[in-house]
Amino acid sequence: MRCPDAGSNVWVVGPTGPGTSDAESHESCHAFGMTTVLSAAWLFDEGRLVADPVVFVEGARVTAVEYGTSPPDGVAVVDLAGATLVPGLVDTHVHLAFDASADPVGSLAARDDAEALAAMTEAARTALRAGITTVRDLGDRDYLALRLRDGTGPTLPTIVASGPPITKAQGHCHYLGGVAEPDGAGMRAAIREHAERGVDVIKIMASGGTLTPGTRQEVPQFDPAALVAAVDEAHRLGLPITAHAHGTSAIVDVAATDVDGIEHASFWSAEGIDDPPDGLIETIVRKRIAIGASLGQAPMGPDVKPPPAVLARLPRIVGNMRRLHEAGARMVVGTDAGIGPPKPHDALLNGPAQLVEIGFTPAEALTAITSTAADACGLADRKGRIAPGFDADIIAVDGDPMADLGALHRIRAVYARGVEVEGPTGSRHGP
Repeated sequence: MRCPDAGSNVWVVGPTGPGTSDAESHESCHAFGMTTVLSAAWLFDEGRLVADPVVFVEGARVTAVEYGTSPPDGVAVVDLAGATLVPGLVDTHVHLAFDASADPVGSLAARDDAEALAAMTEAARTALRAGITTVRDLGDRDYLALRLRDGTGPTLPTIVASGPPITKAQGHCHYLGGVAEPDGAGMRAAIREHAERGVDVIKIMASGGTLTPGTRQEVPQFDPAALVAAVDEAHRLGLPITAHAHGTSAIVDVAATDVDGIEHASFWSAEGIDDPPDGLIETIVRKRIAIGASLGQAPMGPDVKPPPAVLARLPRIVGNMRRLHEAGARMVVGTDAGIGPPKPHDALLNGPAQLVEIGFTPAEALTAITSTAADACGLADRKGRIAPGFDADIIAVDGDPMADLGALHRIRAVYARGVEVEGPTGSRHGP
């Protein structure tokens, strides 16, 4: 019997009979502790596909996962025949405040807080409809992402937020509000302020970047002592810390600390891309520093292409990413979503195929954007897997993503903390 108001693929299993009224049917749908069962052809879990999954969801959590069994009587069954269940995807580096336009900085500057929050909400919804159920926002304006994280309203992805990235006066992204004095005392004070505001993670700009005129990606913004102080203060306050670092010297300085992550790690130089210095990759691997690979570009076209300086360097950047992977570095995909047309907020769906280009197997690529990414965000105990006790963040895709990563763009259903998301789209920018 179909469960009223729950969609045409949701049925109540049980001895209800053809004469049961809609009211009685609706009561049956909720009589078993709001338990819903998802039934599909396959389930992806940490590198393997398992056939005939039956996933029990109660409220926001997965309560049980069985295989090859029939659902018990009286529960609402979502029949996803032929689909593969995949844990909700995790993008470890987004900017919800940037709108992926040709001038994201100018667009944000023209918005007041209410307008910015409305645009950020739509950006988050774009990610969620594509199956990205967790995002780590690594740079907003004046802590707006924390307001979005803590607010009520439409279902959004789980948001892990850094607040404004910590930078120096006139440094990279200074216009977001995270300016600190570039010494140990100044860094510690800035991190204490962020902690008091309730951030989940600290983001520091160890080098310049393309979105800020007057800064250069190959030039460090802080000396090694300031970086050591920043990492020490963040950890003293119980917060992870990740560093934006393009230039080789900034990567070297950050890797010498106990930093938790390095974003980009492009080894940018004034002329091109450097080879990693001897011993640096080994240090990154030994310390298990999470490398946020800036993959997930939308397919290039006349209106969607990286800046020329980035485009010219891409082959060498990809080569260095391959070296990191081959050495065993802990790598995730942080798309930098929002910073321009090549980086829409659903760009993560293009990340796995690009990971394969640097040597990942499809299974490794899917793991990188699920359980490994959840771990990098400090959420390994409840995100990144479809398992008992984990949040019911689940996407259903048509086909076998291990054989065809394009299946990630063919989304049948998205669940975020047990709530089915209206209008799942896949990516508008994928295959």
